[in-house]
Amino acid sequence: MPTNFELVSDFKPCGDQPRALQEICSAFEQGETFQVLLGVTGSGKTFTAAKVIEKLQKPTLIMAPNKTLAAQLYGEMRELFPNNAVHYFVSYYDYYQPEAYVPTSDTYIEKDAIINDAIDRMRHAATHALLSRPDVIIVASVSCIYGIGSAESYHGLLIKLERGTEIRRDELLRRLVDIQYTRNDVDFHRGTFRVRGDVVEIFPAYEESLAIRVEFFGDEIEAIKEVDPVRGKVVGQLDRYAVFPGSHYVTEQQQLRLAIQAIREELRERIDFYDKAVRFLEKQRIEQRTMYDLEMLEQMGFCNGIENYSRHLSGRKPGEPPPTLIDYFPKDFLLIIDESHQTVPQVGAMFRGDRARKETLVEYGFRLPSALDNRPLKFEEFEQHYAQVLFVSATPGEYELQKSAGAVVEQIIRPTGLIDPQIHIRPVSGQVDDLLARIRDRVSRGDRVLVTTLTKRMAEDLTEYYTELGIRVRYLHSDVDTLQRVEILRDLRRGEFDVLVGINLLREGLDLPEVSLVAILDADKEGFLRSPRSLIQTIGRAARNVHGEVVMYADRITDAMKRAMDETTRRRAIQEAYNKEHGITPATVKKAILDLSPTSGTRDYYAVPKGPAKPAAEAARAAMDLVDQIDALRQEMFAAAENLEFEKAARLRDQLRQLKAQQGDGEAGNAREAAEEKPARSGRTASRRGAAAGAAGAKPNGGRAGAGASGGGRAGAGAGAGASGGGRAAAARGRGRYR
Repeated sequence: MPTNFELVSDFKPCGDQPRALQEICSAFEQGETFQVLLGVTGSGKTFTAAKVIEKLQKPTLIMAPNKTLAAQLYGEMRELFPNNAVHYFVSYYDYYQPEAYVPTSDTYIEKDAIINDAIDRMRHAATHALLSRPDVIIVASVSCIYGIGSAESYHGLLIKLERGTEIRRDELLRRLVDIQYTRNDVDFHRGTFRVRGDVVEIFPAYEESLAIRVEFFGDEIEAIKEVDPVRGKVVGQLDRYAVFPGSHYVTEQQQLRLAIQAIREELRERIDFYDKAVRFLEKQRIEQRTMYDLEMLEQMGFCNGIENYSRHLSGRKPGEPPPTLIDYFPKDFLLIIDESHQTVPQVGAMFRGDRARKETLVEYGFRLPSALDNRPLKFEEFEQHYAQVLFVSATPGEYELQKSAGAVVEQIIRPTGLIDPQIHIRPVSGQVDDLLARIRDRVSRGDRVLVTTLTKRMAEDLTEYYTELGIRVRYLHSDVDTLQRVEILRDLRRGEFDVLVGINLLREGLDLPEVSLVAILDADKEGFLRSPRSLIQTIGRAARNVHGEVVMYADRITDAMKRAMDETTRRRAIQEAYNKEHGITPATVKKAILDLSPTSGTRDYYAVPKGPAKPAAEAARAAMDLVDQIDALRQEMFAAAENLEFEKAARLRDQLRQLKAQQGDGEAGNAREAAEEKPARSGRTASRRGAAAGAAGAKPNGGRAGAGASGGGRAGAGAGAGASGGGRAAAARGRGRYR
């Protein structure tokens, strides 16, 4: 196991990188706490940060503003440091509905969540690595400032196994249960163990494809082996092994007893409070809920919502900060805040939003006051963890500039000689048709296109409209699953589709060299999505391609647009002068398309060799079966929508899109859908489309037609079927929505 960070790369620092590295490392070595790296898109900020890690040789936490960028950084760091421990730590929820109470309607919303098992394993792997070795890089989202179990308890409860030592088999089983492992002799998976005579097999919570087999001879450990849990084959022999807990919320038995006692005391105080206030409903509510949780803690050592008692379980005083991932790092760790202009404000905003929701729960008797201490760090508490901090951004915020006393290290020159893209302004009227022509031009060259809109509905509608016109397009926004976002970006690079429509996720840090055109719709609508920083970040997405170009659709040049264009012009001038002086010809970034998914490498199956190819007749039958499936799914989707089961309809819609993608290019399927689906759907959707067209400034006739069709399904169907040329009618409606 290596103890030093070793960067493995064929590239050497060039452009502005050598100077930036020298300035940053010298400042840190001289005892400076804060440094700001202002690096333009494509200048190699990630490589510079990696070289800083190698130079300083410190455990490093890299914070990113969202999961998509965190996944990309994780993949890149894993490639640069293949011999070191690079891990990923983000929220493990695929779906999360927090516990809440709405007093005005007397509505209690119970906590509901779906946990992603792969990300949960990666969180355990991150804390395991931090407590096991010094050469650790953790790439995290703002999730790292939320409370998890105490590092002392987590480390103190590990089970050390060593060959030749004496321990009773039953004693080992009891200790495994104490640290939240479950016995399961049938379904052996992560976080479980199984027993077969004198052999105990443990599947650690932080491993993905490795189990530990402990063989006893009497009360002595005779052998410790690494085992493939799928095939059962021994893959290695060990002299010793440490089993870390199966949950971050583990507590020693003595501390658990003290916590239960403290919860009882707090409950008595709360009951007295409600008695004096003559609030008997709240008194009964808090007593019933808390007594049930106490019974579960006493009997099982765990209860639903155990995090709400974290203050007692960790022995903290009221108001003390919760233990977080940062507490697992040594005191002198290196903190790199990527896209700091976004990440720093996120950290500052987390506490108040969480507090407001929980205060209502406490006030109305759903939770004890100690639940308020199950919270993210306050910003001032986060600042107390600073040892050495590197802020990285193309557009640093006021906080970063203030902390660094204005000492900013600029990285303007790109190693590839690329210059910032040219910016063109086009009128909003007809923006969708103008963009369509530009998309077809770029696609004919083999390039990709990014389009940014202002709302999720606009992104989805634009995607649907361009799909009907034969463009291979997908959308990306916050409703798309975390891991699916990474797959979509990878598929864009691979050329499985040509256009990606998004809102706020197509800004910071996305590394897409194939993108040569970025279109910003409604660029003159002022707001945080069209602020100077947002525009500069969006413009940067076209800066990795030698043919990079940005088109802003606007009827006027706002102050934000002017500032973004002025800064881009300043950088272009510096880059062109450098290229001219050194005789550099710009070239598009050449980068391998890696699987940056955090779960890449995870394998729960083995490939079976393919049999002979299907006969043509069988393939034709399979294609017909697919068409039938699509028809059936479409009917089921419409039925769900009419029954107001919108979540089910949305899920069926996504399944429908996946099936359509299996039809190859999909142009024939899309044409068929346009012919068959429009008349049937128009009665249900004409009103909505007519209203949208009217609101967006469509022609009066189009708006009246849409509004008139809301009178009934037959009128809508007639309007859809009677339009001369289904494709032209659909195109007219699509254009109307964006004019």
